[in-house]
Amino acid sequence: MKKIMLLSVFAAFFTMALHAQTTLKPHVGLNITDVSVTGGDASGKAGFLAGLSVAFGKKIYFEPGLQYVQKSTEITDLTNPPATWDPNTTLSGFRVPVALGINLLGNEKTTFSLRGFGGASAFFITNTSDNIDKDNINTTNFGVFAGAGIDVWKVFVDLSYEWSLTNLQENVSNIEVGKTRSFFLNAGFRFNF
Repeated sequence: MKKIMLLSVFAAFFTMALHAQTTLKPHVGLNITDVSVTGGDASGKAGFLAGLSVAFGKKIYFEPGLQYVQKSTEITDLTNPPATWDPNTTLSGFRVPVALGINLLGNEKTTFSLRGFGGASAFFITNTSDNIDKDNINTTNFGVFAGAGIDVWKVFVDLSYEWSLTNLQENVSNIEVGKTRSFFLNAGFRFNF
């Protein structure tokens, strides 16, 4: 039954994509990522991202994307920090967001539009800073996000907030790095086809 439902949803999105307006959206941006930490404190630091997404639809749209993301967090006040501990923690990898959105004002062809969107994402960690052992973290992390965006002519700006559903690190003697919370600010260009 689940396979039939999943196949039906995929077929509906595929059909919508064939008949819909297609918008290519290259973008760059910033993110601030905070992490829940047991045995210490964490504060978000600025990271960057660059990516590409494709939106299918008019009033309601479906938008999958691919981004290279670097997330940074400062972890301090550990109860038993290692002698060589560096508080600046960086995770890099590929994020795959899949959003469903609605044009609240305007649409993909107007000079100005206001959008709301939400969806799910996967973050595949490919690199970490030296103070995090890659063998002790989940290299695939899932999350949900919500946000808003504005389009002015061919330029767009998106603001979104993401809640991680997966703990980054578990069962480490000194520290447990849990779920991340990330704020994203993206800007780029829209190319309608």
